[in-house]
Amino acid sequence: MKLANRLILFLAVFLFAIFPLTDTDIWFHLACAKNWVVTWTPVRAPVIHVHEYFQQLVLSVYQMGETQKAGAFALVIFKALLWGGVFALFLKNTKFNFYKCVFAIILLFIFRFQFEIRPVVLSLIFLGIYGNLLPKFFETPLWNFRRILTAIFILVIQFIWCKTQGLFILGPVFSLIVLFDKFLQKNNSIIDLRNLINLNDSLNFGFVVLLFAMPLLHSEDLGLWLYPFGLLNRLVGISDSAVIFAKEIAENRSPLTLLISGENALQSLLMVMLSFGAIFVSIKILILKFSKKLNFEISKFIWFLLTAILTLIAERNFVLFLPILLYFIFDFQFVNVHSKLNVSKIQWSKILVCTVAMSFIFGLWIQSILKYDTTMISKQRVPIDASQWMIQNPHQGKLFNDDRAGGYLAFVNPQDSIYIDGRFILKTSAFFERYLSYSKTPEKFFADSKKQKIDRAIFPLQYYARWNLLIQKLLETHEWKVVYRDEFFVVLDKE
Repeated sequence: MKLANRLILFLAVFLFAIFPLTDTDIWFHLACAKNWVVTWTPVRAPVIHVHEYFQQLVLSVYQMGETQKAGAFALVIFKALLWGGVFALFLKNTKFNFYKCVFAIILLFIFRFQFEIRPVVLSLIFLGIYGNLLPKFFETPLWNFRRILTAIFILVIQFIWCKTQGLFILGPVFSLIVLFDKFLQKNNSIIDLRNLINLNDSLNFGFVVLLFAMPLLHSEDLGLWLYPFGLLNRLVGISDSAVIFAKEIAENRSPLTLLISGENALQSLLMVMLSFGAIFVSIKILILKFSKKLNFEISKFIWFLLTAILTLIAERNFVLFLPILLYFIFDFQFVNVHSKLNVSKIQWSKILVCTVAMSFIFGLWIQSILKYDTTMISKQRVPIDASQWMIQNPHQGKLFNDDRAGGYLAFVNPQDSIYIDGRFILKTSAFFERYLSYSKTPEKFFADSKKQKIDRAIFPLQYYARWNLLIQKLLETHEWKVVYRDEFFVVLDKE
């Protein structure tokens, strides 16, 4: 793929990623970077500070702005650059095709709101680097100076990744898949692999083992090493205690579940169709590979299959699947198709249709840009004005808050310790289930608020507003009154 064509896709992703900070988790990341927020409610021990490097990075970017508005804008531009970098890395070695580029841009536009500023974007940056370096690295002869530098560079990345996001396990797993692929290419057989082992193979395998061991070099050692397994447990709901997290956290729900419930119907339908299509194609290709009917690298097909399955497990995993999906959309190496655009051989009518489609897409993008809040912070999701009122009107007791508002409250008003934020892995399943039950059985909240001396509560009124029944019951008791209210949030104090 020529540099100019990669720049087109980079620019498209960059532009599509420019929208307000809608992911509320960014605020607890910023708060943690400043003073490592600990809520006043019980926290599971030990606490693994797995996002530390990501948090310090985003705080540095945020502090480039002298005001909250400028800081938020800096984060938006930063995330747009990162997401553009992700697709530039994944599509680096693919060939350009005009029609498929148009299709890719349409697909990116549909899923543009997946481009949040979350630690996963750095995981994808690292994966993109691994994908470009590892295949050649495992083929390079021993004691090659460039190979040694590459090994050091990847080990440093893996060390950093371990304190950036819990998905750091993907680096060693991907490396193992690539190494396995190289073994197969040497003999195209699994049975005779033991005859292929030599010093270079042994060192390559040892390098992958070292990648798996990198978490042990951090202060949290074994706790950090085990972290991804706990994350997977809560994502899938393997153990009984993790079921509540798999079912109740919105991003952890399967796109199949979202489709059935009618939420984000178009995106959910496309996710399901693309995922099942990827699974079918990957399995078919792998069967042909192992039956010796085709000879090509399989590592990317295995990754294609794994990320498609992860997408069907949880919607949040679609961002892992989308870059590799676009790679296969552009890649023509495994099928006999020429991808260079030859204007003299294509119909101008098709170019016109594609041009109109692109004009329509960018017209919709401009229309959406004009509707965004200039603060680049989603007022529907975090209590911007309510938090300022709370700072000016402190209270004596404990605060109860919705989890999505917790991170922002902790960042702008750290003196008022919060009840909960989006770091659910810090809480037990019993605590989380009890917290969720307040919205359906207010009596439990009445009892717990008295024991815990809660005298202030803040609730969302629009986005993810599940607290309407609790608000109503609180007001009916006449012990609680509304002390602040705006279009998006309400604050109640106990008299």
